[in-house]
Amino acid sequence: MLISQYRKADGRIQVVARDGTEAFEVKSDQSLYEMAIDCAANGITLHTHISDVGLGAAVDLEALYAEGRLLPPLTHPDAAHLHLTGTGLTHLGSASTRASMHAKADEETDSMKMFRMGVESGKPDAGQVGVQPEWFYKGTGAALVSPGAPLVSPSFALDGGEEPELAGLYIIGADGTPFRLGFALANEFSDHVTERQNYLYLAHSKLRPCSVGPEMLVGDLPNSVEGTSKITRSDDVVFEKPFLSGEANMSHTIANLEHHHFKYDVFRQPGDVHVHMFGTATLSFADGIVPQDGDVFEISAPAFGLPLRNALSTTPAVNGAVAVRKL
Repeated sequence: MLISQYRKADGRIQVVARDGTEAFEVKSDQSLYEMAIDCAANGITLHTHISDVGLGAAVDLEALYAEGRLLPPLTHPDAAHLHLTGTGLTHLGSASTRASMHAKADEETDSMKMFRMGVESGKPDAGQVGVQPEWFYKGTGAALVSPGAPLVSPSFALDGGEEPELAGLYIIGADGTPFRLGFALANEFSDHVTERQNYLYLAHSKLRPCSVGPEMLVGDLPNSVEGTSKITRSDDVVFEKPFLSGEANMSHTIANLEHHHFKYDVFRQPGDVHVHMFGTATLSFADGIVPQDGDVFEISAPAFGLPLRNALSTTPAVNGAVAVRKL
């Protein structure tokens, strides 16, 4: 089952579900967040809940996409309670681009060391704890961009580049238990030129918006996911390359990545939403592509429904430093 959300004319959120080519409104006034909270409290799955309440009118998702009405599959009514985070160096082959940014002659980079740690100890037996991955923070729900909306790069950025990824979508139950709703495509938009200056700038490079969706896959993640990352400039395709994800192509299990995120109490606050991105091995930056204003990033994989599309936009330059006033 694939689940999406769109904004109705009256401003309310409508949940949509589909099992094949046809999409239908779920017969409920609840957002997906509200449904998930109820499901967690009552011990039932989303699939069961949607089957129980039933489906209504057919929906043209492509038309809603074109109208700019699709939302991320999971949102929170208070953006401050939605957390955007992720992991890096988790995919087989993902270390090469990172290592090349910071490599010195005859020296193994910290990135390569961490990647090797994942290859050696990132897939523990069920119930066991493996090595922890690299981890980063992107922001709150204020940085979450809807499918079709622009990814805005700040004026001080040195680059704005795509990262095609899969993300897990979670809510935290009343007792602090994390519940995964499903998986979705994500563009973990980052500033790779800033990161290349010094690997300690990684945290700065990740504080950018990102996009997730437009549809969420309910259930288990396929063992191997094959997708395509593409950049279109006007009518020309300036970059197109396959990407691989899923545990068959990763150096960590999803369970290990989830453990090392949710082991922190601060990330198990009842009612919060988490969008946690699992890393990538494909970047246009590695091929020397310099994205320009108006370029459209498109990330697609058949199992995840409609492709995720967002255009690049850059904010006008601001002169001077941010001034802090005293109270």
